[in-house]
Amino acid sequence: KVEVIEKLPPPTNVKGIRSFLGHAGFYRRFIQDFSKIAKPLSNLLVKDTPFELNEECLKAFEALKAKLISAPVIISPNWNMSERLQRNG
Repeated sequence: KVEVIEKLPPPTNVKGIRSFLGHAGFYRRFIQDFSKIAKPLSNLLVKDTPFELNEECLKAFEALKAKLISAPVIISPNWNMSERLQRNG
């Protein structure tokens, strides 16, 4: 999935912004300051706002992509594995 995110081109319309933010938002709890980073893109979703993907928006898009690629991956434990974590104390 990292390769897909790396190759993702900038959105070209409001639908693309909404889709990107929707997918990225799924991981928002793992990305510090997600809302602040995404704000320029979110502003494009305001009704009657002309779609202008300016430098600030492109920076926000690239910053979120970078954060998504480097965000920690959380997976469910495999309880069928033979090794177990033990706590001392």
